[in-house]
Amino acid sequence: MTSRERVLAALDHREADRVPVDLSGHRSSGIAAIAYARLRRFLGLAPRPIRVYDPVQQLAIVDDDLLQLLGIDTIELGRAFALEDRYWQEWVLPDGTPCLMPSWVNLERQTERWVIRSPAGREIAQMPDGVLYFEQTYWPFVENDDLDGLRKCLSESMWTGIASPPGPLVAGPEGTQLLASGAKWLRERTDRAIIGLFGGNLLEMGQFLYRNDNFFLLLGGNPERAHEFLDRVVEMHLENLERFLGAVGPYIDIILFGDDLGMQSGPQISPRMYREFFFPREQRMWRRVKELAPVKIQLHCCGGVRELLPDLIEAGLDAINPVQITCRGMDAAGLKRDFGSRLTFWGGGCDTREVLSRGTPGEVRDHVRRQVEILKPGGGFVFQQVHNIMADVPPENILAMYEAVGEAGRYSA
Repeated sequence: MTSRERVLAALDHREADRVPVDLSGHRSSGIAAIAYARLRRFLGLAPRPIRVYDPVQQLAIVDDDLLQLLGIDTIELGRAFALEDRYWQEWVLPDGTPCLMPSWVNLERQTERWVIRSPAGREIAQMPDGVLYFEQTYWPFVENDDLDGLRKCLSESMWTGIASPPGPLVAGPEGTQLLASGAKWLRERTDRAIIGLFGGNLLEMGQFLYRNDNFFLLLGGNPERAHEFLDRVVEMHLENLERFLGAVGPYIDIILFGDDLGMQSGPQISPRMYREFFFPREQRMWRRVKELAPVKIQLHCCGGVRELLPDLIEAGLDAINPVQITCRGMDAAGLKRDFGSRLTFWGGGCDTREVLSRGTPGEVRDHVRRQVEILKPGGGFVFQQVHNIMADVPPENILAMYEAVGEAGRYSA
């Protein structure tokens, strides 16, 4: 089977020749640039520039030679863009490794830290020395939620203002055409399943702009204003969705939404609050997706969200990621038993918090084999470690993980 056929079979709950594997198909299945440089050296691969496509999380673009070596079946739409040198600027990772950052990121060195400024010059993120990622420093709606200025303020928030490739495109028809031509170019050059990152965040959009504490207070204390805010957000998402899928819909296989609804201990919000504020809006967006393009819908949603899965499925979700198996209620066997016929688990293949980062290669192999054996029957499973491979993960453990899924992921003929 081709990689695309393998992934689509899993999403249709059919067993393929083997379990499909994702690495860097989206911004929560990637690898930290520090770990990526170390892994390439460990494997003896030819030196290549380390390109940090996600400045906030410090994630690397995974080159095709490593994708091929590890048997990766996915690729992100952004790999069709920012290919020329003019889109990159020199930088240095926290461990001293030279790298390239997108040229449109406004980096500034200050005493004992790096900062990122918005196009207007406001500081929106910082990375103090000794830290391996950027953190948000400004929330536009903390003091005044100017809903009429919603679109404008997105450039003033870290998670919405710092773009990854395809990066900032020119507005209007020219930008749409560039998006479409890039997507078509990638489709013609790969048989991997193409994932188009869209976003469509709702709960997180409130957290990005109001800050977490203030948005929870808004939901609980001023629901009318929260509904007004979320209505504005959905209208913006729907408008962007028309443009995005109008351009790339024929060329991608999966569209990725994002909203971290969970914590280690369970959902951030109650099922009742999810039903009131978020269910009808996600259902509206996801129904529109199906009207616009023949793609599958994946949601990146961290944490313990078992209680919300029935509603997410009803809203139209096809696959959930990263299946954070160490959270309350997220035991892989229980999830597969109760939801495996209706939802594809895109993740849950290896615990990154303890096993991948701190275990031995043998412990990693044993853990991955157990997870794969639980999740692979009947399809409905795409292998991915739980979220990104972090900077401290030994290359021996990374290789052990992929060797184990290669051994355990085969389906019988």
